[in-house]
Amino acid sequence: MHPTDPLDEARAQLRRAIDLLGYDDHVYEVLASPDRVLQVRITIKMDDGTVKTFLGWRSQHNSALGPYKGGVRYHPNVTMNEVIALSMWMTWKNSLAGLPYGGGKGGVRVNPKILSPRELELLSRKYFESISDIVGVDQDIPAPDVYTDPQVMSWFLDEYNKVKRGQFFGVVTGKPVELGGLNARIVSTGYGVAVSTRVAAEKFLGGLEGRTVAVQGYGNVGYYAAKFLAEMGAKIVAVSDSRGGVYDPEGIDPEEALKVKRSTGTVANYQGGKKISTMEILELPVDILVPAAIEEVITEENADRIKAKIISEGANGPTTTAAEKILVKKGIIVLPDILANAGGVIMSHIEWVNNRMGGWITDEEALNKLEQKMVNNTKSVITYWEKKLKPDENSLRDAAYMIAVERVVKAMKLRGWI
Repeated sequence: MHPTDPLDEARAQLRRAIDLLGYDDHVYEVLASPDRVLQVRITIKMDDGTVKTFLGWRSQHNSALGPYKGGVRYHPNVTMNEVIALSMWMTWKNSLAGLPYGGGKGGVRVNPKILSPRELELLSRKYFESISDIVGVDQDIPAPDVYTDPQVMSWFLDEYNKVKRGQFFGVVTGKPVELGGLNARIVSTGYGVAVSTRVAAEKFLGGLEGRTVAVQGYGNVGYYAAKFLAEMGAKIVAVSDSRGGVYDPEGIDPEEALKVKRSTGTVANYQGGKKISTMEILELPVDILVPAAIEEVITEENADRIKAKIISEGANGPTTTAAEKILVKKGIIVLPDILANAGGVIMSHIEWVNNRMGGWITDEEALNKLEQKMVNNTKSVITYWEKKLKPDENSLRDAAYMIAVERVVKAMKLRGWI
């Protein structure tokens, strides 16, 4: 569970951006709470004949820039406050990425691993039916998140189409290819992390060629970040997952590490190098560190021992506020999550546009558009940070938040909301 309330953390970050931008308190008040939160009760008959009740939420934070957009997670620890905080972070992520979206997020408090396929389908359909009045192609577009996938999106889409009596392919993104999804969606977050890291490495390390990289977390994001960074010329020297990791200064083959994880359950069984723990990986003498596992792994406790020159946040919220202050003092560059891991939502936007146009784009075109966006966004955050902030006091996260919040506030002013 979260050591801190994620909503407190989200509001503290917003407060900092508002203060740095010099906005009045009323602007903070408007943005500190969501436009709307819907709580739904989902009751389903289980396979054994018993009836179980689950709680679900959809938070819609702000729609000044466009329809709400954000994933739906299934997790036993989901809380309403967490869903609200995540919807607020989506507002900033979408704004920073220059997408015509506001922030939304959904969650159901359930452990999906113990449900049968039939129970999971029933839960998914009932959840989406319950929120169908407030979602839509031009209203709110959900997507996959923790423990939801293209199959869950297919059930969401089908249920919505039954309720609304039509074919609305753009109501969710992250769908299978057969239902209007894009193959490129699977690689998009990790690819975006790699592209953003490459831009930062060119700026601060004189290039990516031969630079050493450690990747914590070897799920979808970690693996693809490692694979693409290696293809771009970097040297992957350490990888880990929840059960341990491996460090080999001679280099690790990302594809081979994935095979080992799939066949044995963990990358720690990779042949060669030395075994390390998943926390030790953070303190290795590498040029680039990619935390792509869970939140709050870089804390004030270990920040002083981090040796990487660039930290690229593949996960959401891996660095605490207290830790970041220490990293800034040490001159370590942190590419914040709302910048570095925005590849997924950028690709979701491409999928949504493609659905509305009737399916014109190829995967190659989609990845090219994603790369262009990540390059431009990373450069603009670095430029803003250099020109308007003090690099020895302010982080790239400050710059990213200021750009994102400013765009939302301008849109609200133009609409006459504030």
